[in-house]
Amino acid sequence: MERKPKYKEVVDWVKERLEKKELSPGDKLNSENELCELFGLSRQTVRHAIGVLEEEGIVARRQGSGTYISDNRMANLENKTRVAVVTTYVDSYIFPRTIQGIENTLFERGYSVQIAFTNNQLERERTILEDITARDDVAGIIMEATKSGLPNPNLPLLQKLMERKIPILFINSFYPGLPLPHVTLSDRLAAEMAVEYLIHAGHRKVGALLKFDDGQGHLRYAGYLDTCRKAGIPAGDSGIVWLDTEGEQHLHDYRERILRNFKECTAVFCYNDKIAFQLEVLLKEEGIRVPEDISLISIDDSELAELAETRLTSVHHPTDKLGARAAENLLSIMKNKNFDGNYEFVTEIVERDSVRSLNRV
Repeated sequence: MERKPKYKEVVDWVKERLEKKELSPGDKLNSENELCELFGLSRQTVRHAIGVLEEEGIVARRQGSGTYISDNRMANLENKTRVAVVTTYVDSYIFPRTIQGIENTLFERGYSVQIAFTNNQLERERTILEDITARDDVAGIIMEATKSGLPNPNLPLLQKLMERKIPILFINSFYPGLPLPHVTLSDRLAAEMAVEYLIHAGHRKVGALLKFDDGQGHLRYAGYLDTCRKAGIPAGDSGIVWLDTEGEQHLHDYRERILRNFKECTAVFCYNDKIAFQLEVLLKEEGIRVPEDISLISIDDSELAELAETRLTSVHHPTDKLGARAAENLLSIMKNKNFDGNYEFVTEIVERDSVRSLNRV
């Protein structure tokens, strides 16, 4: 087991006393000599610990007087009125309405919004987080995880922000390895609802077209898999096509795989409306009709669901409500760090024309 660095003993001790209200802003911290004697550490180690506490804004040195508890970071957070909103995309699909929900709620409470988008690219996310860390001017962060289905090298940057006591809340997707709250659609349940809908319509050969580099894809796959197996439908091997972010933008590159894997399917559950929209175009080019030859169902209930040649049956995504709830929960966390900011929306299926019932005689 890896041992804790010696200086951390002092840092953690000070933080624990602050948590227990044994120390308050303005209180004088024990002298270096007292800390050396108390912990059995060298003066150099104690000075390093105080330097770390000073960097985090917890203590302040006063020349000729000593070191005092300032906890300026918490005071500064209370005075800051800017919230950083980091999403994968900003100007298309369902994202504008989510951001509008966030903005409206924060503006009503006197906060401004600093928007950045990652294009679901790790390097761009890193640059954004480094900028937030360097500027140190935000009261909180609402963030959508980048490629949350894959290992992420940017987690240390988020951990650094957490150490600075900056409230962080995730929307849509999140990093399971971080103890941070999220406001999302209940992705697993949404998939279960969609696949159950197909099964109730008489479909027994149900495929899935999913994303593997986003956490939502993994949750939706789990919902698809469980629902199929409960109904006694084989699932998990054939009839599955996995995409990454690049594949989502260029679905036609997967034409051969899609046609081969969905050849025996009477219905396909799609990761979202964007993918379902493109899939119908691809199928039409091959002379395969929706829903006469194959049924499609997806998630998001976006404008694309209405614009598709065959209007898509889709699980509703509460975009503006999700944004508003995320903003409300972040504000609650900013007031009370023990507030549980987690929330998952359970919605409904919006029926349109893309699913054919096989129960009719």
